[in-house]
Amino acid sequence: MRTQVGIIGAGPAGLLLAHLLHRAGIDSVILEQKSRPYIEGRIRAGLLEQGSVETLTEAGLGERLHREGLVHDGLELRCDDMAERIDLHGLTGRRVTIYGQQEAVKDMVAARLATGRPLHFEVEDTQLHDIATDQPRITWTDQHGERHELRCDVIAGCDGFHGPSRAAMPAEVLRVYERVYPFAWLGILAEASPVSHELIYARHEEGFALATMRSARLSRLYLQCAPDEDLNEWPDARIWEHLHRRLGRVNEGPILQKGVTAMRSFVAEPMRHGRLFLAGDAAHIVPPTGAKGMNLAVADVRVLAAALADFYRGRGTGLMDRYSEICLRRIWKVQRFSWWMTAMLHRFSAEDAFEHRVQTAELHYVMQSQAMRTALAEQYVGLPYEV
Repeated sequence: MRTQVGIIGAGPAGLLLAHLLHRAGIDSVILEQKSRPYIEGRIRAGLLEQGSVETLTEAGLGERLHREGLVHDGLELRCDDMAERIDLHGLTGRRVTIYGQQEAVKDMVAARLATGRPLHFEVEDTQLHDIATDQPRITWTDQHGERHELRCDVIAGCDGFHGPSRAAMPAEVLRVYERVYPFAWLGILAEASPVSHELIYARHEEGFALATMRSARLSRLYLQCAPDEDLNEWPDARIWEHLHRRLGRVNEGPILQKGVTAMRSFVAEPMRHGRLFLAGDAAHIVPPTGAKGMNLAVADVRVLAAALADFYRGRGTGLMDRYSEICLRRIWKVQRFSWWMTAMLHRFSAEDAFEHRVQTAELHYVMQSQAMRTALAEQYVGLPYEV
């Protein structure tokens, strides 16, 4: 089998890249380990920067997003008895939109299938070969046990943190930067109307809490917890009790989903080796506090799609050669913002009273300072893309 770009992973990065390449007349094949129901059903991020919304809209993927997405002009910070609304639109002229990642994936899968171009689900034992040459290959086993080989010009590794793409890069080439946080998020999806039409970030002496939503009838709520938290120790009544304490009043309803999300910061450099390019979670992970995971994937793909379009139009490899450099500039700024939000809003140690006081003072300063509110807003709505 032969194609121009072999894409490993049918998450937002891989699907969006394939769609942008299709619009540029570039052929691709997508290989995905999981089934279609799985990738369309897994709950992930739900907040899109304005730049991500504009990217999806320009790509012809925004019809349902604009019909069902919830546009937010601000967010609220809470600490002790203080509450302050950050006027994102007033401070920056830009907005964010709540639209579940799984919904964006559904839109992109439908768009891909409509093109008739290959999208293979439930592939196993995916391996990358000859990535340092101009004729890389991918081999895999399909759901019937048959082995296949895909020859291509370029491989895009969009297969997430645990996928085979990053592991295929030589150890002497790859540098990894990582921070694992000593806490996690216990998240629920509840059939209850959101307590606010905008997000609420709360710092509490017992730990962080977040109130967000997936629709006008579905609330997404989070509590800071231990990384090894046993969900059996968190019956519904206890969850609601803690949410009420940390957030104030919330609307209760049947809990549809419950899970624990680990927190880490991770960056792999470089994001390119030979004809292999990493994008999305294969190259970087951010703690969810800053709501940047899917948005960083979109930013990566914008650069990679433009670079490959240049290459196939005979404009050379200049942008391909700068892909990692361009993406990493944005990634490290976003990593800093996500780390800052996480450090300011979470309780790292229940015993360290000094640290707690300093973090509280910093949050109070952000809430009271026009300059700090503006800095937060500029990063939250999304930094400008490089031209």
